[in-house]
Amino acid sequence: MTRRRSILAALALLLCSAIDAGDAGAVGTRSFLLDSEEDYDGGDLKGVAIDSTGKLRAGLNLGATSISDATGVWSALPMPDGSVLLGTGNEGKLLRVTGAASKVVAETKALVITSLAQAWGGAVVMGTLPEGKVLKLDGDKVSELVKLKDTEHVWQVAFDAKANVLYAATGPEGKLYRITAGGQAQVYFDAEEQQLMSVVVAPDGTVYTGASDKAKLYKVTGPGRASVLYDFGRTEVRALALGPKGELYAIANEIKGGTQAPSKTKPARAAGPSETPKPMKGTGTLYRFAPDGTPEQLLDDDKEHYVSLTVGDDGQPYVGTGAEGKIYTIDANHNSVLVADTDERQIGALSLTGKTRFVAGSDPVVFHAVRGVGGTDAVWTSKVLDAGLRAQFGRLTWDAEGNIDISTRTGNTAEPDDTWSDWSRDLTAPAVVGSPAGRYLQVRARWTRDPKAVLREVRIPFVTDNLRAVLTEVTAESPASPGDSGKLEESGGPISDKAETKVSLKWKVDNPDKDKLRYRVSYQLIGTNEWYDALKPSELLTSENYSWETADLPEGRYRIRVIASDELSNPPTRAKNHRLESGVVLVDNTPPVIADLRAAGRVIDGVALDGVGPIQRIEISVSGSEEWYPFYPKDGIFDEQREEFTADISGFAPAGALLVSVRAYDSANNFVVRHVSVR
Repeated sequence: MTRRRSILAALALLLCSAIDAGDAGAVGTRSFLLDSEEDYDGGDLKGVAIDSTGKLRAGLNLGATSISDATGVWSALPMPDGSVLLGTGNEGKLLRVTGAASKVVAETKALVITSLAQAWGGAVVMGTLPEGKVLKLDGDKVSELVKLKDTEHVWQVAFDAKANVLYAATGPEGKLYRITAGGQAQVYFDAEEQQLMSVVVAPDGTVYTGASDKAKLYKVTGPGRASVLYDFGRTEVRALALGPKGELYAIANEIKGGTQAPSKTKPARAAGPSETPKPMKGTGTLYRFAPDGTPEQLLDDDKEHYVSLTVGDDGQPYVGTGAEGKIYTIDANHNSVLVADTDERQIGALSLTGKTRFVAGSDPVVFHAVRGVGGTDAVWTSKVLDAGLRAQFGRLTWDAEGNIDISTRTGNTAEPDDTWSDWSRDLTAPAVVGSPAGRYLQVRARWTRDPKAVLREVRIPFVTDNLRAVLTEVTAESPASPGDSGKLEESGGPISDKAETKVSLKWKVDNPDKDKLRYRVSYQLIGTNEWYDALKPSELLTSENYSWETADLPEGRYRIRVIASDELSNPPTRAKNHRLESGVVLVDNTPPVIADLRAAGRVIDGVALDGVGPIQRIEISVSGSEEWYPFYPKDGIFDEQREEFTADISGFAPAGALLVSVRAYDSANNFVVRHVSVR
């Protein structure tokens, strides 16, 4: 996929990423459109594959044998008789799977059997940890072939039939050992890294080994003769496999918190792997190296890491993931395919060659025999699609090569349960969805009639219930509004010389189905019965605010009414509305009056009056000085339409005869200036 179109698996699908919404602001007829890798992923696959071009086609048809004798599979080896040996983490048990049955062959007492290989004369050898032993199976008896010096972890073993020797990739000293049939071991290559985790032997005897904590791939051509074939810049080179044309495949991971391998400085049992492969978070990549060493990145997964690798009879690489239990392959055109999605967390091992092909999953352990590709029982079930609200579904259509049978089911819970409808009858041609109305829907495709069919696209139109939008608040922001004193300028601060005649109206609305809303605004003078439109006859208001011009209105106390309607998104028979009124809004566009203005020495008295009120500020200045001084009314607070004041100006007025200016403001910034002579 190079997973540039990586599986984003949006499991939370509120108004689902697959919805072809059209006008995002309106809820009319919409559609679930499934036509890409991410749309198809997240559901359930049985014998069906998803490729990165957005097609559903035949995939691996898997059987399922649950194995209770193991908690995790670390290694697997197909045998000539058709059985499969599994190396596990249950006290290092070695299991044999034959058909649908499994049994314990041996208990090694090791913590983990990390790897298996057939060596001299078909004998089975095992890499183990944490004691650094390589074991040998004779019949049903396990014996120690060799205990490697300075070794705790034997991560992988690989047999070189041409040289008749076994190679073991180990840690925590990062050594590659060469072992003879008699158990003599010598260090073949000593890497700088702490762990050598993977090893494979090419037909010409070249040995490739992958390291961690720095993910380097080494090419070893002789004792101590090694070069770095590639530095992945990640945490570990987890597995290697050879292709039929001499190509080398490698999976490397970036693991958060480091590799599963323990540090050299920590005790093995405290820091080493547990019996069950532990959940890890990471990212994986798959590379192919041509015989001349040229690298090519095939997959790049930013969601999970890779733990197993094999090359199939078709010559293509297959990788098993470590978080979602999935298997991918990719062709020469970089078209990636999700060929199987198991219920297990991790694909511990897989083999897709010869007569015994299988997938071994961990957590829990399930052995999946590969029964073929596709098949008449191949089924794809989509992830749960969320319409956001209860929906009525229309005519389901699809694009396919060959014959596909499509059915649906619906419900009102995010996870399908007993309250969901049964699966509808199979549709063999486009038709109206037979499932009842519901918020959630699943689609199922079956390859019953044509195992080679390819499904490209599925579209399901729907219309949701129309829910009423509810206004929750209507507010008016203007200097004249009562209760807004907290928004006014402090006394003595600058005030605009221009009276404000526009009132800023705002409202809040709960719009559960995201309809496009139209708003109508009207006003009423308190004490009267009539409501008048604030909008022009042709004005279409869709925003949640409005600037109301009051310059030509009578002064007084008003209420504002807002009506929210979803008529722009619904036909008249479905349209709904809601209305809400504001609190009291003052309209005051005339200045106050200063009466009884007089001076006695340096003391000035008077009364400020306003028709609507309250008076907001009184200021006094020596005329011509442009310095204004605020004074409080006699009762110490501006809160009434009539405010008496007495001001002693001796603190700033010079001696002698003066002309003094008195300025009074109301709460709408209307003001008046009067003058008085002082001697």
